[in-house]
Amino acid sequence: MAEGQLIATRRIQFCSGHRVMGHESKCRHLHGHNYVALISARAPLDDLGRVIDFSVLKDRVGRWIDEHWDHGFVVFEKDASCLEALRAFSSAEGIEQKLYLLPTNPTAENMADYLRREVCPSVLSDTGVEVFRVTLYETENCSAESVA
Repeated sequence: MAEGQLIATRRIQFCSGHRVMGHESKCRHLHGHNYVALISARAPLDDLGRVIDFSVLKDRVGRWIDEHWDHGFVVFEKDASCLEALRAFSSAEGIEQKLYLLPTNPTAENMADYLRREVCPSVLSDTGVEVFRVTLYETENCSAESVA
């Protein structure tokens, strides 16, 4: 980061389930987390002296997370057995389980990177800001970052 550059960071919380396909330990099982995402943006300051209004980050990025990941399962698109199990549950319960198919294994690293590279540029395309860092906490003690 260049000297004098200012950033704005918004904290967004959500709950989601996943499993890490091929994991050697307990994360190979379906489970969930209370995630915290820190979305950091940079841009020239506006007339009010802001990088971006924090509510815009909450509204746009937070809404995307609410619609696609919150209280659902993030599943690697190639994880056939996980998809089969979740779809069988949906069928048996008569509900449509909320699923989001990720092109990569849903590790904290891949999810943070997906938010930074795919989601944020799309939902913030008209704002003039660049989300250059996403930090994703899976637990209080474990986080991953995607940094441009």
